[in-house]
Amino acid sequence: MKRIVFTFLVLTIFSCKKQSNTIVGTWKMVYAETIENDSINIKNLNNTEFIKIINHSHFAFFNQQKDGNENFYGGSGTYELNGQNYTETLSFTAVNAIRNHTFPFKVQIKGDSLIQTGLEEVKEAGINRMITEKYIRIN
Repeated sequence: MKRIVFTFLVLTIFSCKKQSNTIVGTWKMVYAETIENDSINIKNLNNTEFIKIINHSHFAFFNQQKDGNENFYGGSGTYELNGQNYTETLSFTAVNAIRNHTFPFKVQIKGDSLIQTGLEEVKEAGINRMITEKYIRIN
């Protein structure tokens, strides 16, 4: 009987997932802010959906209009996470100037929210902007 109870407890402990403190999951963007030069741009999410999927080694993101097929874009690659330091290497994208570029960010996970901030800088593409993105976990 003790063996059955012990086995049950071990299985219960290992089957529990604490997703609230892990970056792995599927995330939906709810806010995006870009600061470039002296301008602040807030992404209008009324007519578009932006999804980010993160597994244990890779990430992917997709943007699509809610009621059409215009403005679809996506990308993916690998990432490293060390504490709050999150670095994406964008391996797959339609924009050659940013392919294989590394983007360093800071991330915070608060409950079912992911907040990502950092400087996106790619001289070859003329990109130099600070971003803040907020996501909610959808899976």
